[in-house]
Amino acid sequence: MNIYTKHGDRGTTSLANGMSVSKSDDRIELLGTIDELNSHIGLAKVLADASLKERLSHIQRNLMQIMAGVADPRNLDYRFSQDETSALEKEIDQIENSFPRAKEFVLYGGCELSARLDVARAVARRAERHFRKVEQNYGGDVKAMQYVNRLSDYLYMRARYADYRVQNEKNDQIQDQVVRNIMKGL
Repeated sequence: MNIYTKHGDRGTTSLANGMSVSKSDDRIELLGTIDELNSHIGLAKVLADASLKERLSHIQRNLMQIMAGVADPRNLDYRFSQDETSALEKEIDQIENSFPRAKEFVLYGGCELSARLDVARAVARRAERHFRKVEQNYGGDVKAMQYVNRLSDYLYMRARYADYRVQNEKNDQIQDQVVRNIMKGL
């Protein structure tokens, strides 16, 4: 079986249930945005430590489940659990309490990992907007929509924590260099 079907040549595609829809359909827009989000999370994983990489992989699997639910909303196997959103909330709270987070506007790009996470966060916000349109027009999994909302908060906190860690490493290096220079002078 070929990867191409040629149905897209006519501007249509199919949902998982076989229903043919326009490529401009809100559900297709949402699916594409979640796919893009998943790709950006994969890009961030390249720079992540083992623990964050594992967490981001779990999130990617959740996003695939959400996509399946959008593509086949009548299949109850794809319904999303509130437990996943609660787990994200718990982790957000832990991260936020682990460092002194600036409360003002942030200039993105403090380090490469935070920049990649911020791009993923911005795409998650777009997915939220598309999710709302799909929910209004076709109905949808409200728990999955909540998860995507919380995911953008999670990615924001992870990015700020990455910036914080990089800044602390730089400060430690500067302090080490100052001590070495003082010791040389003695």
